[in-house]
Amino acid sequence: MYASSKNSRSISQALFYFYVILILIFTLGPLVIVTILAFNDNPAASFPWQGFTLDWFKSSTPDRVGLFDDARMMAAIVSSLKVAAAVTIISVILGVNNAFLFVREKFVGREFLYMLMLGPLVVPGVVLGTSILAFSHSIANWLDQALSPGAGIFLRPGFWLVVLGQVSFVATTTTLVITARLKRFDPSLEEAAMDLGATRANAIMHITLRFLTPAVVGAAIIAFLFSFQNFNTTYFLIGSDPTVPIILYSRLRFGISPEINAVSVLLMIVTGVLGILAFSFQKDDNA
Repeated sequence: MYASSKNSRSISQALFYFYVILILIFTLGPLVIVTILAFNDNPAASFPWQGFTLDWFKSSTPDRVGLFDDARMMAAIVSSLKVAAAVTIISVILGVNNAFLFVREKFVGREFLYMLMLGPLVVPGVVLGTSILAFSHSIANWLDQALSPGAGIFLRPGFWLVVLGQVSFVATTTTLVITARLKRFDPSLEEAAMDLGATRANAIMHITLRFLTPAVVGAAIIAFLFSFQNFNTTYFLIGSDPTVPIILYSRLRFGISPEINAVSVLLMIVTGVLGILAFSFQKDDNA
């Protein structure tokens, strides 16, 4: 009886470890292969291994184009960074204000407004992108007719429309992160500061916002990552300056090149570092 129970536990453990290994292979296997191929001297971007090279990052020969030699790819990276920076700043500001609105203020329809704010998280990115494009196109046409030609240029596909489109769902995420932190703040600390002579603005600035700092930084990192890797919404709103996901999509239709593997490795490193930072700040937030 004891031997049978012991054998059953051994089989269960073996199946468990086998399942874990399969999950790791399924999730990490493609990343490992892409990383290896990014340093493979084979121009076909495939096996067999033909030696180590950094040419797909910075070419050492005229017949090869590395990541940092590709002006269009570098321009796409710069465009992605600009969009992500703008989206992060706006989303964090909105997140802080929304957190105070939903936690501190009492008004009719607050719960309904809160549920409405969560809407972009459950709407598919394709639907969100097409809806924003149709709406902005109508408004831009009206502004052009009512004011002057070009008055609605900021609502045409381009940088600002991408920023507005991404903010519509990224700001929801930052709001949730910062709201969770603000709910744990003791308002009596603000009252104590004001009793000692501080104004309400100073109390919020030096006490409340300092308490919110881990959540604000974590939310900013998450917002940056969400914006930088977004494809579905951006695809419909982008203008003549594509972001990295858009240009990768356009090139993948014609096959995988070693340069794409190099871009993937660079993105994995950057997102990995930022992800670890976000996790560390969220861990501090939960401490």
